Amino acid sequence: MADYVPLSGDGKEKGKGKEKEEEEEREGFSKEKRSRRASARLESLDVFRGLSVALMIYVDYAGSIFPSIAHSPWNGIRLADFVTPFFLFIVGVSVSLVYKNVSNRYQSSQKAMLRAVKLFMLGVLLQGGYFHGLNSLTFGVDIEKIRWLGILQRIAIGYIIAALCEIWFSSLYRQNVGGGFFRNYYLQWIVVFSLSGIHLGLLYGLYVPDWQYKVQQTTSSSYSLGHDYFLKSVKCGVRGDLGPACNSAGMIDRYVLGIEHLYTKPAYRNLQECSISRDPKDADYLPSWCHAPFDPEGILGSLMAAVTCIIGVQFGHVLVQVEDHKDRLIHWLLLSISSFSLGLMLTFMGFPINKQLYSTSYMLLTTGAAGFTFCVLYLLVDVCGYRWLMFVLKWIGKHSLSIFILVASNIAIILIQGFYWRDAKNNIVHWFVSLFVQK
Repeated sequence: MADYVPLSGDGKEKGKGKEKEEEEEREGFSKEKRSRRASARLESLDVFRGLSVALMIYVDYAGSIFPSIAHSPWNGIRLADFVTPFFLFIVGVSVSLVYKNVSNRYQSSQKAMLRAVKLFMLGVLLQGGYFHGLNSLTFGVDIEKIRWLGILQRIAIGYIIAALCEIWFSSLYRQNVGGGFFRNYYLQWIVVFSLSGIHLGLLYGLYVPDWQYKVQQTTSSSYSLGHDYFLKSVKCGVRGDLGPACNSAGMIDRYVLGIEHLYTKPAYRNLQECSISRDPKDADYLPSWCHAPFDPEGILGSLMAAVTCIIGVQFGHVLVQVEDHKDRLIHWLLLSISSFSLGLMLTFMGFPINKQLYSTSYMLLTTGAAGFTFCVLYLLVDVCGYRWLMFVLKWIGKHSLSIFILVASNIAIILIQGFYWRDAKNNIVHWFVSLFVQK
C-alpha cells in the first residue's frame, strides 16, 4: 500500500491540475464556439458594410450633381463625410470577432500586419495616381508624385492598431469576467485617450511656419521656376490654426510625406473664397493656398481613425460577451449616445466638426452615428428577421472589397470607356458625363 501513497500529495495536486486544465479547455472552447456563433449569425454587419459601400458609390457619383451631399469643403458635415467612419467602425467590430480567442499572439500579429500591408499597397495602387481617371485613356504614375495615403490606407492603419490592441490587450477579460467592459479593456481605452491626446496636442500645439508650393504657370506673377511652374507662398507663422492654410496636419504631411505626394484636389477648393468668379486665368485674386495640395487622409487624422476602430472593437466585445438581444442593444445605445452627446458638447465648446482634420468632435459624432445605424440594422435583421429586405446590401457587404475596386475606384468605368467608336471621346462614359454631369 505504501507504494501507492503519493509523495507530498503530488498525485492529488496533479489530478486537480488536470481537472482545472480540462475545465479551462472547455471554457475556452465554449468561448470560441460562442464567438463563432455570434459572428456567424451577425448578418447585420454584412448589411452595414454593404450600406456603407452603396453610400460611398452614391455620394461619389451623385455628389457632382448634388453638391449638398458631397464632402464638406472644410468645417461642417454632409452625407459623404459619414462613409469612412462607418467603414472604420465596421472594421473594429470585425476585429473583435476575428481576434477574440488567439492561441499564438505573435503569429496572429504577423497575420494582421501582413493583411494590413496588403490593404495599404492595394490602396496605393488604386489611389496613388496609377489610373488616370475618367478623362484619360492612359495609365501610369510618376513615382515622384505618387499619393501614399488614401481611404484603404487609412483603413489599413486603423485596422492594424485595433488588431494589435485586441490581440495583446484583451487577456484581462479571461482573468476578470465580472469586471465590466471598461475595466476589462482599460488598456484599450488608454490607447484611445492617448491617441486622442496626441492628436489634440499636435493639432493645437505645433507651430506652423510660412510655406511654399509649386503650381502650373498660368500667370506672369509670383516667382517663376522656368516655363512650367511657379512658386506660391502661404503666410502662416501661427500655432493652433484650424483653417485650410495653416493647420499642423497639413504641415506634418508636407514634412513627412512630401508636398508632391499629397492629394491635389482637396475639398476646400469648393469654399466660397476659392471659387473663381472673375477671369479664370487670373488666379491672383484667390487666397494663395486655394490650389495647394492637402491630403484628407493624412497622418495626423489617421490617429483618430484608429480611435474609431478601437471604439468599434468595444461594440464587438458586447456582441461576444452578451447573449441577450435587449442587453446588447442597451450597451450599444449607451455607447452611441455617450459618443454622440460628447461630440455635440465639444462642438458647442468651439471644437469644429472637420472631416479633413478628423477632429475629435467629428470622430465622436460619426462614431455615435455608426453605433445608432448598427443598432437599427441589428434590430431589423438579426432580431426581427427582416433579411429579405436587406439581401442586396448583404450581398454587397460580402463582396465589398471587389465592389470598391471595380465601382468606387472607377476601375470598371475606366475599362468600359476603353471601348469607343473611331474617336476616344465617342464612348458611353464620356457621353453620360457630358449629358448629366457637365453643364
